Parts: sequence; structure tokens; C-alpha cells
Amino acid sequence: MISYSEASISSLSIHQSGNKLLDEKYKLSQHPTTIEDETLSKLLLQYFLSPFEKVNEIYRLSHSTNDLQLNEVYHFAEMIFNNPETLHENSGLITKHLYDVSNHPKIKSGELYVVYLTGMQVEGELFNALGIFKSESKETYLKVYPDKNGIEIQYEQEAINIKKLDKGCLIFNTEKEEGYKVAVMDNTNKGSEAVYWIDEFLKLTIRNDNYNQTQNTLSIYKSFVTKKLDEVYDITKAQKIDMLNRSMNYFKQKEEFNIDEFSNEVIGDAEGINSFKEYKQNYEKEYETEIADNFSISVQAVKKQSRNYKSVLKLDKNFHIYIHGNNELIEKGFDEKMNMSFYKVYFREET
Repeated sequence: MISYSEASISSLSIHQSGNKLLDEKYKLSQHPTTIEDETLSKLLLQYFLSPFEKVNEIYRLSHSTNDLQLNEVYHFAEMIFNNPETLHENSGLITKHLYDVSNHPKIKSGELYVVYLTGMQVEGELFNALGIFKSESKETYLKVYPDKNGIEIQYEQEAINIKKLDKGCLIFNTEKEEGYKVAVMDNTNKGSEAVYWIDEFLKLTIRNDNYNQTQNTLSIYKSFVTKKLDEVYDITKAQKIDMLNRSMNYFKQKEEFNIDEFSNEVIGDAEGINSFKEYKQNYEKEYETEIADNFSISVQAVKKQSRNYKSVLKLDKNFHIYIHGNNELIEKGFDEKMNMSFYKVYFREET
């Protein structure tokens, strides 16, 4: 979903943010950071952006009053996108805002990086983006190197592991009126203190457009087939794969999703249909998100989800059967003499 293969850092400002509740201070840099070393630039891109390659959910900046201008990060992002030369000035205001919401005793102090990025790809399109990243964890590293008398070893404390970004968000310069497209991650806080980054600093809500509706519906149906369907039917893995294939074919062939049409074409019988709809309703309640019964299907979301819809039947460590078509051409049985299960596969010609 997110790629940075064409990305570059246009400008960067680094500040320090403390814990306001513990009376730790923040410190603002007087000037933006200049990066002339190409290797350092690549390392920073890796540090900032590689964690987002596995991020699937896209959010939006929001405010409880529906007035986006009251969302501080939205206001600063808009200023920067309108004039990228204001990044350093606005990065200081972003740091002050983060400091103001750092009111939990477990929130760690750290460096805040505000970055203007070009050539960022999200959902197949290129945009400029504003990156806001925070490093909190420090580690000790050994440095081993040769000298004229042999091998020397030193250490460096309070260093940053570029493979462990603590917090970050990417705000893409698109869909401004809806609150931009935003990707977010937080690897350090999992408890009540975690809300300050997503809920208080960024004020994010989950995006609820066709892409998200398509992705969530496919994910829910896959979960229903693989985890819930056994409670409704005595069903083989081959039959489950066939049902997943039928659902993927529906999404690939249709332009609009209709839950009744989908249920009748893919599931077929009343008991299974009712069970699926109940499963969907429980998901919406648990995750507090509504998934429409009718929406336009996103081709990009279907392509992405198709990679997760595996049609492989793994039999011990000896055989893999790839099932792409008619489930009636594969038959399961049990051989009492061998005391083993078997599958019988029918075909017209061998290619």
C-alpha cells in the first residue's frame, strides 16, 4: 500500500519533546537539519519509512466538532503543503503541540523529526507527504574496527537503532477536504498512554471509503470462512478454498457490492448467509466501525487482498494442491487399509 522507492527528503527539522506531566522541557532547534551525505539520507529514509511498508490501515485527521481547522496537526500540515519553506517554523509548533498532550507518566521524552517527503506512493499514486516521527528508545552499540596493531573495539551509548522506529505518521497531500490520507504506527506504547499519539496528538479517525469498505469486507469474509464456518457446516479445507475463490471472483467481476447478491451467489444457503451477516454485525460492534451493505468495489483493494487469499491445500509435507476452479472435481475420502485420508482429483487433460 505504501512505497518509498522513489521518495527523497526535501527538508528535515529535529526537535526534542519531553513529558509535560513530569516537568520535562522541550527544546527547539534554531535551524533545519542539512543532510549532504547520500548514505545518511538513505539510512534516514529506511529508518522513517520501512515500518510503513506493512501498514495497511489508512486514517484521516479529524476533530470532534467536524471543523478540521481545529485539529492542530491538520492546520500545520496545510500550512506546510501550501508553502514547504515553512516546514521548520511549523515543525516547532508541532513539537509544542506534542508536548502539550504529553500528560501521562509513562510517555517517554525523545527526538521529534518533521520531514517533507517527495515521491511517496500510497495506494498506487505518488504524492508529497509530511512525516512526523519520534525516537524514544536508545541502545548501546559495539564498534569493531581494524587498526595498525590489530582489532580495536569501542562502544557507543544512547544510540538509535534504525530498524526500530518508535512512533510515526505520514500525512499525504491528497484528499485535503476529508482530512488527508494518514498512515500511523506506534511500537512503544500499548496501554492507556498510547492514546496520546493517535487520539490526542493526531486526532485520527479511520477512513471509511470504498477502498476501506472493500478491504474490510474481504477480510471479514475470509475470517468467517476460515474461523467460523466450521460451527455451521462439516466442511473440508478444499471446500473452504472454493468458497474463498468464489468470493474473490465476485469482487473481481463486479463493480458494485451488494450483500444480499454476494451472499446468495457465494454462500448460497440460508443458514450460512445468516451466520455470515451475524458475523459481520459482531465485527462492526467490536471494532466500532460500520461497513456498508452496498458500496462501489475498489479494484486496488481487491488486488491487495487477493495476495492474502491463498488457494493452496497443503497435505503433510508431501503435496500442495492448488485449487482455482470447480470444487466438485476434488473429492475427499479415507483409506482404512492405509489409515490415511486422501483426495481424488478429476481432470480432462494434463498440461
